[in-house]
Amino acid sequence: MIEPQAPAPPGSAPSREGRRGTGGAAGSSVRLPVRQGTGRFLVLAGVFVCAACGLVYELELVALATYLMGDSVTQASVVLSVMVFAMGIGSLAAKRLRRHAAAAFGAVEALLALVGGCSAMALYAVFAWTGDWGGMWANGPRCLLVAFSLATGLLIGAEVPLLMELIQRIRRQDAGGAVADLSAADYVGALVGGLAFPFLLLPFLGQLTGALITGAVNAVVGGALVLGLFRRDLTRRARRLLVAANVCVLALLASAAVLVDDFERAARHAMYGADVRVAVQTDVQEVLLTGGRDGRPLNLFLDGRLRVSGRDELRYHEALVHPAMSGPHTRVLVLGGGDGLAVREVLRHTGVHRVDVVELDAGVVRLARRDPALSALNAQALDDPRVRVTVADAFDWLRGAPAAAYDVVVSDLPHPGITASTKLYSQEFYGLARRVLAPRGRLVVHGGAVASRPRDFWTVDATLRAAGFRTAAYRVRGRQDGFAVGPDRGAAKTAHAYRDWGLVLAARHAPGPRLDPSGPRPRTLTGASLAADARAAERTRVTGLPPSTLVHPRYAG
Repeated sequence: MIEPQAPAPPGSAPSREGRRGTGGAAGSSVRLPVRQGTGRFLVLAGVFVCAACGLVYELELVALATYLMGDSVTQASVVLSVMVFAMGIGSLAAKRLRRHAAAAFGAVEALLALVGGCSAMALYAVFAWTGDWGGMWANGPRCLLVAFSLATGLLIGAEVPLLMELIQRIRRQDAGGAVADLSAADYVGALVGGLAFPFLLLPFLGQLTGALITGAVNAVVGGALVLGLFRRDLTRRARRLLVAANVCVLALLASAAVLVDDFERAARHAMYGADVRVAVQTDVQEVLLTGGRDGRPLNLFLDGRLRVSGRDELRYHEALVHPAMSGPHTRVLVLGGGDGLAVREVLRHTGVHRVDVVELDAGVVRLARRDPALSALNAQALDDPRVRVTVADAFDWLRGAPAAAYDVVVSDLPHPGITASTKLYSQEFYGLARRVLAPRGRLVVHGGAVASRPRDFWTVDATLRAAGFRTAAYRVRGRQDGFAVGPDRGAAKTAHAYRDWGLVLAARHAPGPRLDPSGPRPRTLTGASLAADARAAERTRVTGLPPSTLVHPRYAG
């Protein structure tokens, strides 16, 4: 980044020509309004803040893309790889700007504040209002994600060469020492930004407001550094343009922050319809309820995925629970199921003495207990004295659970193709579940849609077998799919997509999907329909699939 003649022995004084220079060409020093030591400190402080903001932009793009498009591994890989590539290109391009380093750095920071600060809102808007267009725009949100990653990376990459030039103009030092100073400030800033995003910005401000405020901080620090420290290195016209640009960027970001709540409501209505009743961001995910009043069916969305549809949730939960309850069922464990609907079906069986529910999201449990529509749908099951709810990760909880403690385990968890759920469909997880089952116990697993994702479903079956279970698969038709990984989660398709549920019953002995003759009569399920569902699932079997493990997940994103 520095001209060959720039490096000097550590501690050497700048040349007489450099002291007389006005800061135009590389190799000169600038007249500062503060002492050199203070000037260097301010530049390094600017590097610290800019690095923190840059990492927040990266993490914000990854988080929002994962929420909107699923598969966090893919989204993180795309964002980070494109951004790192673009940073290299930006660094090379910035070499041509070193003669005007102060003005160029100010312009880069103003543009980066605008692009990074508005990226989340722009990506969310495109997904909400155009995500269900299809056709040529089917991958529109993904293309926009790559474009923002590329633009952000280019601007971040341009920062370091320009900052190197500026700090060398304050006081010449050997290139290795300057790089070490800048890198230290950069890496510490990245640490602060990386920790601030999940623990401060995301929980207290949300993705959109957090990005806007980060952009404002970026603009203020970049503009103040150049206009306050290097103003004598700028022409009067450059100073005016830089002030005007920063004022415009800050005004735009401030206006967006004021309107962000209205924007979020409009975007939710575009995606879910005008009947959004509850929308909360818990510590784990976004939880959204629609309907449930005036005869309209209740829908529960978790991170944009339809998890409960009031029109047909009974069909799913009866198929999930009742075949597994055929046999001893005194002690029942429900993994997931914080909405209380699987527990409702468990409690319909006589002889149930205890039901343990392990749910990751306390916010879902609160809604299941307090929301009038959802608590009515689950028949206040979570308030039954036989039910004990534990807020914990199911995998971690099973590791400390007592052996042979349950007659039935119901795994009511999100689809395995969602990256966060992959470990809950691994051979290790099923090994833990097998340990807590009594010798004649049964485990039932929701394995996703059979028709649209047969390899994922039969990988669940293969993984259960690898964990020592014998299995019987069946499927239930007529559902609205709760799993989608692309921009096809628009309101229309999410509300009307016709899919199926795939379920696997597992035990140490050969299980058979059947109903308990002494149990309650399901309203949507019969012995004959259950046998037909098992035959229908068997016709889709994909053989030769390896099991999924923690270190080698086999499910598609």
